[in-house]
Amino acid sequence: MRNLSVKRALRSGAVIFFGVQASLTLAHGDVTPQAVNTETLPQLGETWLEENPYRGNEEAIRVGASGYNQNCARCHGLQAISGGMTPDLRKLNDPAEYIDIQESDQWFMTRIRGGAVIDGRVYMPPFEGILSQEAMWAIRSYLDTRKLDE
Repeated sequence: MRNLSVKRALRSGAVIFFGVQASLTLAHGDVTPQAVNTETLPQLGETWLEENPYRGNEEAIRVGASGYNQNCARCHGLQAISGGMTPDLRKLNDPAEYIDIQESDQWFMTRIRGGAVIDGRVYMPPFEGILSQEAMWAIRSYLDTRKLDE
C-alpha cells in the first residue's frame, strides 16, 4: 500500500512540474512580434545601412522605446536590464565589449535580422521581414540611451 502512495505522489509531482514547465515555455516563446510604427522617421530605403542613422534622434528614441517594449523586453528585460538569461543589451554601449560603435551596430543588426539559433534551438527569432530597417535602427537608438551603470 505504501508503494502505491509513493507512486501516486511522484506521479502527481511530475504532472505539476511538467504542467508548470509547459506553461512557462509557452508564455515565454509563443509570442507574435508586434509592428512598429515608423511613419514619423525619415525612411531609409532598401539598402541596409551599417551604422545607425538615427543615433541621438529624439523621435527615433521614442519610437525605439515603444518597439523595444513590444518586441524585446519580454526576453531582454524592462529598460534593457537583463535578468541573466539573455544578453544584457546595455553592453552594446560598453567600450570594453566592442572596438567602436560601428562594430556594436553591426553585431546588433546581424542578431536582430538573423536571430540566434544554437544547436537547432531558436533563442531569438529573426526579425528581418517582420520589422523594418527603420524600426530596428530606432530600437538601437533607444538602446544607445541605456547604460550599464543605470
